[in-house]
Amino acid sequence: MTKQRRIKVEVGSGNVFADLGLPDAEEMLLKSQIVMELHRLIKQRSLTQTAAAKLIGIGQPDLSNLLRGRFRGYSAERLMRMLTAFDRDVVISVRLHRKKTGQAGRITFRAVAA
Repeated sequence: MTKQRRIKVEVGSGNVFADLGLPDAEEMLLKSQIVMELHRLIKQRSLTQTAAAKLIGIGQPDLSNLLRGRFRGYSAERLMRMLTAFDRDVVISVRLHRKKTGQAGRITFRAVAA
C-alpha cells in the first residue's frame, strides 16, 4: 500500500508581488502589466528589439532588460509614455472604491484591443 501525500495549496491574491511580500507590490503589478502590453505590441508589429527600442526612445539592451522583467528603474508614467509611441492613448480614471469601508482602493490596468 502506498502512502499518498497531501499537497498544500495556497490560493494567491491575484498579485504575485504581494504574495511574495514585496512592499511595492501594486506598483510592480502595474508595471508588469504595462510591460506585457508593450511586449504584445512589439510582437503584433513584428518589430525587432532594436526597432522597438528606437520607437520608444531607449537602447536595445535597456528594452531587453525591460522585457525580461527588470523594470524597477522605470516609473509607471515612463512606461505609459512608451505605450503612446505605439499609437495608444493611456486613460486614467478615478472612481469610488466599492469594497469595505476603511480598505484602500486599488490600481488596475486594462488594455483595450484596437
